[in-house]
Order: sequence, then C-alpha cells, then structure tokens
Amino acid sequence: MDQTIAEILRFIEENDIKFIKLQFCDVCGELKSISIMASQLERAFLHGICFDASSIKGFLNIEESDLFLFPDPSTLAILPWRPQEGRVARFFCDIRTPEGEIFKGDCRNILKKAVQELWELGYTAKVGPECEFYLFKTDDEGEPILIPHDGAGYFEVAPFDKGENIRREICLTLEEMGLTPESSHHESGPGQNEIDFMHDNALSSADNFITFKNVIKTIASLNGLHASFMPKPLLNKSGSGLHINLSISKEDKNLFHNDGVHNKVAEGFIAGIMYRIKEITAVLNPTINSYKRFGSFEAPKYVTWSHKNRSQLIRIPASRGEYSRMELRSPDSTCNPYIAFSLLIYAGMEGIKKRRVLPDAVEGNLYSNVDNIEVDKFDKLPSNLNEALHIMKNSDFVKEVLGEFVYNKFLKIKLKEWSDYESKCTVHDEVSEWEISNYFYRL
Repeated sequence: MDQTIAEILRFIEENDIKFIKLQFCDVCGELKSISIMASQLERAFLHGICFDASSIKGFLNIEESDLFLFPDPSTLAILPWRPQEGRVARFFCDIRTPEGEIFKGDCRNILKKAVQELWELGYTAKVGPECEFYLFKTDDEGEPILIPHDGAGYFEVAPFDKGENIRREICLTLEEMGLTPESSHHESGPGQNEIDFMHDNALSSADNFITFKNVIKTIASLNGLHASFMPKPLLNKSGSGLHINLSISKEDKNLFHNDGVHNKVAEGFIAGIMYRIKEITAVLNPTINSYKRFGSFEAPKYVTWSHKNRSQLIRIPASRGEYSRMELRSPDSTCNPYIAFSLLIYAGMEGIKKRRVLPDAVEGNLYSNVDNIEVDKFDKLPSNLNEALHIMKNSDFVKEVLGEFVYNKFLKIKLKEWSDYESKCTVHDEVSEWEISNYFYRL
C-alpha cells in the first residue's frame, strides 16, 4: 500500500472519522457527493467507488452509466460543522471509467493538463478568486425569500452590517479546513458580502473555490439565512462577481512584479486572454442572469484593460511583490472553476507563444464616460448567454481545450437552458421569475 494512503488511513482512525464524503463536480460545476463509511476508504483508494453517471448532468447515458470515484489524497479535509464524535471528512476525486481510463468529463483533469502544459512551457500560475455573494432572509419554514439580510453598504460596520459574525464564522471554518482567508467585508449591495482567500496553484484554487462556496452556503443555512451566488438577484443593486486574480512565474520570479516596467511575457499572457475572452465568456458567465450584471456597478462591458481602473475587463492592481497580478473582472461564481481556469491558462499560454501584443490601456471611466472616450471602437463582451454560446460554438480553441465531450455537453445543456428561458420569458431586461426559480434557490 502507498505510504501516503497508509498515513491517511491511520489519520482517519486516530481522529475518530467515521464518514467519508467523496466529492466531484458535474460539467456545469455543481458539487456532487457520495458518503461512504471510513472502513471503505482503502477500497476507494485502490479500486474506486462506483456511481451512476447517467444521473449526473452532462455525464453518461443510461446504457453506459458506470464510473468510479478515486479520492485524491491531497484533498483530505475534516468538515468542522459536523459532529465531533463520529466525524466527517471529504476528498475531491478523480473520475475513471471501468477500464481505468480518466473520464473525458472529469473537468478537474482538464485543469491538471493545463497546469502541466504551462509548466512544460517554463511557467507556473497562481490563482486567487475574490468572491461576492448575497445573504438573504428565510421564512418561518426556512425557505429563502428575496429580502436581503441587511441594508448596509460598502465597508459598513455593525450594527448596520449584520453579516459580520457570519463572515467571521465562515473564515474560521475555512481556516480549519486548510484554506487561508485574507480579508472579508460588506459589499455595496444590501446583504452583499465578499471574502477573499490566499492565492494558490490553479488546481488547489479551484478545489478551494468549490469548498468555499459549500462552506458559505452551509454556515449561512446554520444561521437561518440563504447565501446566493446568483450574479444579479436584485436588478438595481450591485451584481456579484468572481474576480479572478492571475499571476505567472518563471523560476520562482513573479513576472507581474517589475516596478511599473511591463514584462513582455506577462503582457502576452494578458493579451492572450483578451484575444479569446469572447469565446470563453459562456464558460466564465454560464447563466442567463450573468449578463444582467455587465456594464453597471463596476462590472465590465468592453474588452479593455487598465492600471487600477475598476471599470475595465482587466486591471493591474497596485500591489507589489508576490501580490503583483492581473485581475479579470468579468466572471461570476456560477462558473465551473476547473474549466474556467483551464481556458484562461491556455489563452494566456497562447498569448505568450504567439507574442500577442497588448493594446493600449484605457484609463478613463467607461461607466459614466465623463472622459468622452470613443467606446464604439472597443470590442464588447457578449450581451446575453445565447450570443456567448454561439461565439463559443464557433471556437476551435474552446473545443480543443475542453475536449469534444465536455465542449458538446456544455453547449447542449446551456442551449437548452436558453431555449427554455426564451419560451417562458417575454421581457429580458428585468430579473425574471424564471431566473429566480432556476438560480436563486440553487446557485
């Protein structure tokens, strides 16, 4: 038996862990889980745990439904909110076929390949998500209602900020699970919050992001609230984005740290992402509601970049040293982080290889356009999910990165989602009942 596995089995026994959650994501990034008894963990490591893949969105048909979960030993974490007697731990899993091959729909493996190819090119990437979410009240039966937890605004404090203690509990829970929260605060919208955690390698950050969302929803529920990552739950209030911070290093040197002098490799990486951004927007913003957020409350609309300016698609924050980075401001937390990070890494790599040239920075405010900038000369992000899907449908780049299986499954699911929305909604400039029904309660 592998020494690492033997050590984990010993840890499980010594810490009175009785239940093991084996977790993975479907093609759309929704967390799935099966629980096994601790006595079955060795079998899971060696032979995998079989499950019905025909019941998972975007996986297999009923006539070929068996897949196997193999826990990744490096992702062990105890769930702090579960009972301390007969404890519960979780692992993220690799997904294999009965023949022992990696399943084509295993999005985690797509990201592993992206990280490996970047390393072969001579670089490593760090990813740091900044995640916004809303806290809503629940009714007497514990069901969510569309009333924010408080009426506080940006950076406000208690007693106006009623989310302070919940954010504290979330941060402490994340620390117990091995994540490193860096900051938390009330955001601009009523009941809106943000928690940022330490950047890490791309795979760990994707795992951490899935853990992060699960912790937030769980702690909110334990406090009688509903946490929603819906991008635009309230039409005339701030949307919730997922700002993705990216940096690349060569020989442990952060190429974004150059005291204001641009590094050509870093520029190529940014330019590559800008070049492909419209093709990958359907993955970064995969819901109908995602597009209600663009163009207001500091959410971008144009394919532009800037130093520091928050009205742009990409900005270069003023931070120095290991915190030097680019910040992509268009994605939201409904995305599948494994394929989202993969597409960004491959787009950046392509930019490096082809030495793509970064366009001039746009330093003016594109929301109010008080600087009278000729905005018509800039490319725009897709205006709705349907437009984004059709751009993706014509992208050989996205198909090559995701593989035909995930590419086709994702498009099929999302085109059906758009068709259902179109058939039931006649007014598209509001947050519809269809969106509330399909996103508010689940996302």
